[in-house]
Amino acid sequence: MSELAVQVDRLTKRFGDFTAVDGISFEVRPGEVVGYLGPNGSGKTTTIRMLLGLLRPTAGRAEVLGFDVERQAEAIRPLVGYMSQKFALYDELTMAENLEFYAGIYGVPKGERRGRQQAVMDLVGLNGLGDARAGQMSGGWRQRLALAIALVHRPQLLFLDEPTSGVDPVARRIFWNTIDKLADDGATVFVSTHYMDEAEYCGRLGIMNGGRLLALDTPAALKRDTLPGPTWNLIVDRLIPALDALESLPGVFQVGLRGDHLHAITLAGEHSQHTLQSSLEGMGFSVEVESTDPTLEDVFMALAGDKAPSLD
Repeated sequence: MSELAVQVDRLTKRFGDFTAVDGISFEVRPGEVVGYLGPNGSGKTTTIRMLLGLLRPTAGRAEVLGFDVERQAEAIRPLVGYMSQKFALYDELTMAENLEFYAGIYGVPKGERRGRQQAVMDLVGLNGLGDARAGQMSGGWRQRLALAIALVHRPQLLFLDEPTSGVDPVARRIFWNTIDKLADDGATVFVSTHYMDEAEYCGRLGIMNGGRLLALDTPAALKRDTLPGPTWNLIVDRLIPALDALESLPGVFQVGLRGDHLHAITLAGEHSQHTLQSSLEGMGFSVEVESTDPTLEDVFMALAGDKAPSLD
C-alpha cells in the first residue's frame, strides 16, 4: 500500500450473523479532514475501532500511517489521537490533572507536559479552567477536555467518533473551529457524525448506512453527482394529501416533509416547475413550486433509499 494516512481495502467486520461493516474501501490523504456521515448503527464506530487496532477485521485489510492494523496495532496507537463517543474522564480529578494523567499514559516526556497541556487547553478554550473538577463540568466542557486529551501527545492522525454528540450548538461550532485550526496546521482528521450541518465542513465525506460505504467525495460533488435529477420545494395546502399525490406522479423520485412545505426530487428531464405545479393544481391543490439546491439529506436519502433511517 502507498504512503497515505489511511488506506482501507474491502474491510469487513462480522459479529456472528450480523455484518457491522461490509467490504468498505477508501483512502485518507495526509492533511485531509474526512467525515463519516451515517445514523447510529451504520458501522462508523466499528470502522474506527478496526483502524485503531481495537477490533480485528473479519476480512479485508487496512493500513494506518503505513502500519497494518492487524499485525502492527501497537505501533499505530502512539501516533494517533482518539476521542470516543464516551471518553473516560476521571470525575474526581481536575481538568489539569486529567490532562497530566493522560499525557503520562501517552508517553509525553515530563519536561514537556506542562507546555503541551497549556497549549491544548488554549486551543480548545479551556484556559483558566485547569483547577475545575471534571465531574462538575457540563457535557460541552467535558467534550472539550476529551479533545484536549486526544491532542496532548501531538498525534499525526486524529480519530473523532461523534465528538459533538449531545452537546449544544455553540459547543459544536467551537469544536469545528478547533478542527479547522488543526487542519490549517496540517493535521489529518477522520471524524464521524450524524449531523448534516457538520458534514458540510469536511473536505471529503463518506456516506455510511447498514455497514456499507455508499459514496465518498466532497460535499459539493456528492450533491452534484449522486442525485437522479433536480430538487424542488413545494408550498401547498393539505400537506399529506399533496405528498401522496406527488408520490403517484411518474418521474417523481422522492418526496418528503420539510417543516411547513414538501421537498421533492424528480428524475432528470421528467419535470419542470410548470409541470409539477400544473399537475398538482389539476388534482385540486393550491401550490407554489420553486427550484432549490440539493442538500446532503437529499444525497443520503437518495443513496440509502427506502432503508434510510432519519438523521439529525
